[in-house]
Parts: sequence; C-alpha cells; structure tokens
Amino acid sequence: MATVAGIDCSTQSTKVVVCDADTGQVLAERSAPHPEGTEVDPEAWWLALGTAAAGLLDGVDALAVGGQQHGLVALDEAGAVVRPALLWNDVRSAEAADQLIRELGGPAAWASAVGSVPVASFTVTKLRWLAEHEPERASRVASVLLPHDWVSWRLGGEQEPVTDRGDASGTGYWSPWTGEYRSDLVELAFGRVPGLPRVLPPSAAAGHSRHGALIAAGTGDNMAAALGLAARPGDVVVSIGTSGTVFAVHEAPTEDPSGTVAGFADATGRFLPLVCTLNAARVLEGTARTLGVDLPALDRLALGAPPGAGGLVLLPYLDGERTPNLPGASGLLAGLRLANMRPPLLARAAVEGVLCGLADGLDALRAHGVAVGRVLLVGGGSRSAAVQAAAPLVLGAPVLVPRPAEYVALGAARQAAWALAGTADPPPWPLEHASLPLPEGGAAAGTEVRARYAEVREGALRGLLGPVPPAAAAGRT
Repeated sequence: MATVAGIDCSTQSTKVVVCDADTGQVLAERSAPHPEGTEVDPEAWWLALGTAAAGLLDGVDALAVGGQQHGLVALDEAGAVVRPALLWNDVRSAEAADQLIRELGGPAAWASAVGSVPVASFTVTKLRWLAEHEPERASRVASVLLPHDWVSWRLGGEQEPVTDRGDASGTGYWSPWTGEYRSDLVELAFGRVPGLPRVLPPSAAAGHSRHGALIAAGTGDNMAAALGLAARPGDVVVSIGTSGTVFAVHEAPTEDPSGTVAGFADATGRFLPLVCTLNAARVLEGTARTLGVDLPALDRLALGAPPGAGGLVLLPYLDGERTPNLPGASGLLAGLRLANMRPPLLARAAVEGVLCGLADGLDALRAHGVAVGRVLLVGGGSRSAAVQAAAPLVLGAPVLVPRPAEYVALGAARQAAWALAGTADPPPWPLEHASLPLPEGGAAAGTEVRARYAEVREGALRGLLGPVPPAAAAGRT
C-alpha cells in the first residue's frame, strides 16, 4: 500500500496527516503549535514540523505542503532568512498597498494585470514596505518565497525553490492569464527583481525528501482545502472560521476592479475566485458572551427563534469589514422593539447576520460569472446546529456539510498522491458529508431575511455606520 503525507503550515500550527494514496483514508495525524504574532521566524515552522511529523514521514511515498498564503519569506545569497517572515495578517503594508494601486493607475489596472486588487495581506505590498522601511535588509534579499515554498525547499534539501500557480496567484505579481510572473510589478514594488521560485504544473514533482519521498508542488491553504474537499466547477466552499471565506472552482480567471473578488488560481489548473469577510465565527462567540451563555446554549436559543428573528437584523461588521471594504466600520443592530428584545431573537439575528454576509460573497461570485451549484459548508462555525438550520434558507443553494477534517492537510496529501500516480486527474478520494434540507417555505423565508439585511446594509452604507475607536483599530488584522 502506497502512503502519502499532507502538511498544513497554517498561521497557528503545523498539521500532518498520513493517508492511503488510493483511498484517502487517514492513517495518522498530529499537530504542533506556531508562535503567535504577525511576523515569525520561519525556523519556528521547521521546528513545529519536526514535532508534528516525528515518525510519521518515515516510509511515506510522497508528500506535499499546503501553506498560509501571501507571507513574505526573504532569503539572502546563502539561503539564510533576512528577517522574520511577514504573515498574511500583518497590516503594516496597508499604506504600501494604496501607493501601489495609485502608481499602476488604479484598481482596474491591477485587476487586469493579476486578477486581484492588492491589500495589505498580499506579498507585493510587503515587498514595498520592506524596501521603504528596512532598506539595509532589503539590499540583502536575493530571493523571495512564500511559506509553503520555504517548507518544501527545506524538505527537499534546499535545492531549487519552486511553487505552484495557486500560491503564486496570491502574491500580487503573477498573471492568471499568462501563467507567468509580472516582473515589472515586482520591480515597481521592490525596485529590482529578486529570485522567485519556479512555478510548477499542478501534478509535478518538486524533488525528493531525505527519506526518499517524492515532494509534490504544494499550494496555498485555500487551494489545498478545495482539493481536499474534491471541489469541482459549480461547487462553492463557504468557510466559517475566525474570518469567513467564500471560494469556488471556476474554469476561467476573473478580474474584479472593486477588489471584492480575489482572482486566484487553484491547485488543479483551474481558478479559485475568492471573497473574504472579517466577521464570522467570532460574531457568534461575541453574541454568546453578551448573552452570558456558551456556544451550545446560543445554538439552542437561536433554534428556538423563527427565521427573520422577529425583525432584528445584525450587521456584523464588529471589527470593520473587508467585504464590503469598510475597515473603520462598526456593527449595527437594527429593528429593535420591545417585543423582540429577547435572547433567542438576538441569537438568531447573529446567526443570520453571519450567513447574510457570506451570502453577499456568493452574490459577488455570481456577478463575475461563477456558477453556484452547491455549497460546501466548512470551518468551526459550520458545526453550529443553528448555522446548519439557517444556511439553506440564507445561502439559497443546496448545502452539504463535510465531516470535520483537516482539509488543507488532506488536500496536500491528495496532491502528493496525484504526483505519485502521474495521472491526468487527482485520485478520486470520497468525501463524506451530510446534506442539509431546505424546510418547506424556506426559500421564501430566506429571501425575506436577505432583503431585510440588504435594506439595513444599504442604509448603513449611506452613513449610519460609526468608526472603530483608534485603540480597537490598532489591534485589528
């Protein structure tokens, strides 16, 4: 039996799963934490991998790495790290993003060049920040890698650095139309063009580990998750974690001058347009805290309330928002009356507010020609019974809930199995899931919930949203 390993180098931890290459059955898994912060010495990832993978990689036939997108790993001529890696959630380059957008000619110019409008998370903005604020360090940079590239490079004995088109598409200097780097954009940001990892085809091999295992190209975390979920064109993944993401497998690249939809590539040769919201599972946690209950109790309260929450609408921009782009916004609870000032209705409004924000993401994808056939609901927030009850109503599409699993690591393992097999398509690993039924009258109820939410949202956008206090804004990522 051939075995493969998938490594998820995420913001919080390294996770390793070992699977049967033919069936995807998980044979072993383990994790180890990463240091907190928005900049991290990459060596911490290597140490965490050593802990998580101890004894697990011996004898595997192939492996691959799925990593947090966008992070900047800068190396000197000797391959030494020049400074701690700047992670996706480090926002010090927000001003640099604004500068670069202006210098290229505006958001539309960026969308047509790389499919996305850069924000502080993108690697290209971090390059500009480094050049401006740490010129001595910048002068020593010989090559620039992403987190997954660096881990794969270390696993392969520090040979030629490589990446894949999925992770490259989140840098802000790779074109989804040509499949090539835009070196002019690197030079615009950094003043010169350092070495960049070679972009491998989806099922290609990057080399071999010291144990003799084939190393696949690896990819970014969202791309790996889509591969782990066996997402296909027409599938949209809705993830309810600390933040919310909505992304779909699509046959063609997208460009959105508004910046709402990021025009990423996926790990199979297709594309992965993505929308991100800042407020997801934390909204439910905050509401539970406000009501003085735990999350299971919040579920019970919300399940006891009707759709529409008795007229209560929560616009959940509690930490500002990215979709729509309102970094200084605050949340809004609308429709308060004596009759609906009750805990079950507030709990229901919180659940519906989170889902309506994600449904706006679905609408943004539809507006760019992305088909929405079925929704795969994942992330910690997807385990909420109240979320599962409301999701088919609010999202307006068939909803499947895959069994809880480490889908980024599973996607990396599936990519490794693909590279090992040398086939045209990834191995057809099965996906265990539950289907959420749409209750009778649910479509009409969902339409009404969305309409009321849209009414409140549009009113807020006309000037009712207050700013986030400076102390709160300073800590937001």
